[in-house]
Parts: sequence; structure tokens; C-alpha cells
Amino acid sequence: MVRQTFDVVILGGGNAGIGVTGPVRRAGLSVAMIEPLDLGGTCPNRGCTPKKVLVAAGQVLHDIELAAVHHIAIDKPRLDWAALIDREKNMIRDIPANLARAMARREVEVIKGYGTFVAPSTIRIGDRVLEANHVVIATGSKPRPLPIAGAEHMITSDTMLSDRDLPASVIFIGGGVISLEFAHIYARAGAGVTVLEALPQLLPAMDADAVAQLQAESERIGIKVEAGVGVRRIERTGSRFRVVFTRDGVEHAAEADRVVNGSGRVANTGSLDLTAGQVEHTNGRISLDCHLRSTSNPRVHVCGDAVPISPQLSPVASYEGDIVGRNIVDGPRHAPDYAGMATAVYTVPALAAVGLTEATARHNGSAIDVHVNDMRDWFSARSYAETVAWSKVIVDRTTDRVLGAHFFGHAGQELINIFGLAIKFGITASQIRDNVYAHPTFSADIKHMLGHA
Repeated sequence: MVRQTFDVVILGGGNAGIGVTGPVRRAGLSVAMIEPLDLGGTCPNRGCTPKKVLVAAGQVLHDIELAAVHHIAIDKPRLDWAALIDREKNMIRDIPANLARAMARREVEVIKGYGTFVAPSTIRIGDRVLEANHVVIATGSKPRPLPIAGAEHMITSDTMLSDRDLPASVIFIGGGVISLEFAHIYARAGAGVTVLEALPQLLPAMDADAVAQLQAESERIGIKVEAGVGVRRIERTGSRFRVVFTRDGVEHAAEADRVVNGSGRVANTGSLDLTAGQVEHTNGRISLDCHLRSTSNPRVHVCGDAVPISPQLSPVASYEGDIVGRNIVDGPRHAPDYAGMATAVYTVPALAAVGLTEATARHNGSAIDVHVNDMRDWFSARSYAETVAWSKVIVDRTTDRVLGAHFFGHAGQELINIFGLAIKFGITASQIRDNVYAHPTFSADIKHMLGHA
């Protein structure tokens, strides 16, 4: 057994873990990073980055659908799905090697394998035992397991991103981000798509009106949405699969070539032996203080998808990693501020949000103004023949501060960042209206989104 000592041992080589290495290496601390798969973690290798290549293809198919509006005659497009998957793989092929070189430049020792706690500040990996002044849990997330009979027949997004055969039909179990993004890709590629969601609303954490807009557009392009259902079992029927579910007590069934677990992701902490590390946790959710440290073992820090209170997003992981790194160097002085962090669901078109939903803002008791706009008849939307162009902005009536903003279409995934800045830095609705924007652009419409120009 080989024993070594490091200032910092990082469990996980994704965006969160890599974010830690900057501050601690600048301070001259010794660092070991343990990663069982590819450096970069889920997002660049098996998640948002490769998926965005497919989303881009879906966007082009959407644009081709609208060609006739612009008096452009075009034949029916033909998508070479296998070649698209090859392009996706080629786009991300060099990411792990590039990150390995970056870690080498930072003099971070990268160790391949799975690390587990054997003591509060000791990690074992294979025949090596690493003693550390600080341990960072940055192990990311994994697909949420579903207790459904026949669950072994389901695939995950990992398989979808590697499948060179376009299925004729797909059923998604769960109506979250992963399901809806892939549903739009598959539907625009010509597959039949069904989404089964247990709750009454798709994307339950997002604004109900915004989600209603997304559901309507999803159904317009042929996606079948079944909300408020309970999936009972998945059965193989020859080369296809049959999903049996209930709605209002009545049993129904749907068949498809693929069944996908789209129920979201959970922290990937089950193999760490947190108890041996004296890390308090409940069902894998680690108890943290405001500085992202374990409440029971302050030598243990957590960042990225393993943090139970923050969105599972790549930029959030990098942000939290940097905070953890600075706290290791400076002591517990830094705390994350999640205000103004925008999110986007990359359907085609995209749904974007920042801040509070209308329901939450009303529940908080503030007097609010809610500005809702269907912009399909606005000149900017008509110029591009947008099928959906919708916004909702929530403003505190007393302070004139923006509390939340929600977009579907109309370049919302870009415009949402303006409202994120407003929330984070206290820019008022009046100040947003008073700004002069380049024209004609979608962002120039912000004045009208807030009620008057």
C-alpha cells in the first residue's frame, strides 16, 4: 500500500473539480485529482456540449421548415443521423486530452480510478492511500434510478448521444430538461415522440405559463405529452417496448423502439463511503454550510452537481469550484450567490428563465407587476417567422427591481442574461427601459416587454 500526502484531494475531474484547481495551484498547494472516466465530466463528454451539436441540427431543420415564409423554395431535407452523431463525437473528441494538458500545466496529479473515504481526511484509490488537508467532493451526478418493473429496458442520454441509428419512435419517462431537449431533437429528425410525466406539469420548477407555451409548441411539432401519469411497467415486445401507465385510474399503453430514463439526475456520491469520511448526509444529499463545507467535517468541501441546493448546471459547477478553491486558500470567507443565474432548456426554440416564477413571487407576498407578451405579431418576430415568441417579466412594484424573467423563443436564451445582470446588480426595470439598444434587434424589444417604451 502506497501512502501519499497532498494539500488537496479532489474527487472528480469535471467542471467543478477543475474550477477548484485554479485558486489552490496559484497558492502553491499540492493537488491530486481522482477521475474514473474522462476529464471534463458529464457536460463536455456526455451532456450539454455534445447534445448542443444535435440541438443545432434541430434548429437548422426548424429554419428549413420556415423557408417558404421567406419565399425560398427547398426540397424536403434529409438528415443523415449517423453522420450527425459522428460529427458530434468529432466535436468533443479532443476535450479530455486538452484538459489533461491543462492539468499537467497546473501540476495537478490526475489519478484514474474511483476514490473512497477510509477516514475523515483520507482517500483510498486502488493500492494508494492519499492523506489530505482538504478533500473536495466534485463527483457530479448520475441518472436518477426509477423503481419501475422493466427499468432495465430503459436507456439514458449517454446511449442516445452514441446511437448512430435514428429510432422511429421514442418514449421518455419524465418530463424534465433532458427529456424535452432530446424530444425536440428526435421529433424534428422525424421520430415519433411521447413524453410521460408523473406531475401535472412538465418542468415543474419553471413558470407554469412559460411551460404551457413550450408544451403547445412541442405538441405542434408532433410530440405527444401525457402529464399526471403513473408508469407501471416496461415490457419488451419483440424488437420494441411497451410502456404501461395509468391516468386518472385508467390503464393505458404506448409502444416505441426506445424507452429513455429522462427523470433527471441525482448526486453521484453513493460509492464514496461518506460515513467513513464523517460526512453527514441524507439519501446522498450532503449537509453543507454557507461556504460549501460539510457541516460535520469542515475539511470536506462540495461543489457542482453534488451540491443539493444549486442547479445542476455546468457554469454553476465551475463557479462553485472556484469558491471552494478560494475558501481552501483564504479560509471560509466566500459563499455562493445564486441570484441572477440564468437557465435555458435547449428545445427548439429554447425556453429560458432567471429569478422567481410568478407563483413564487406572489407567494412571497410582494406587490408585483407582471408583464406578459405574445410577440408573434411584433415586427421582429414576424421578420423571422417565429412560431413562438413569448415573454414574462416580473417586477417588484415598490422597488422597481426585476424579480424574474421567462422567455420562450425570441432569442430568449441570449436575452435572459440581460435580466440576470439586472437581478444580480440591482438594475431597475426603469433603467432597462431607459437604455438604448441596437435596432432592429430582438433585444430592442425589451423596452416593450416591460410595458412601455
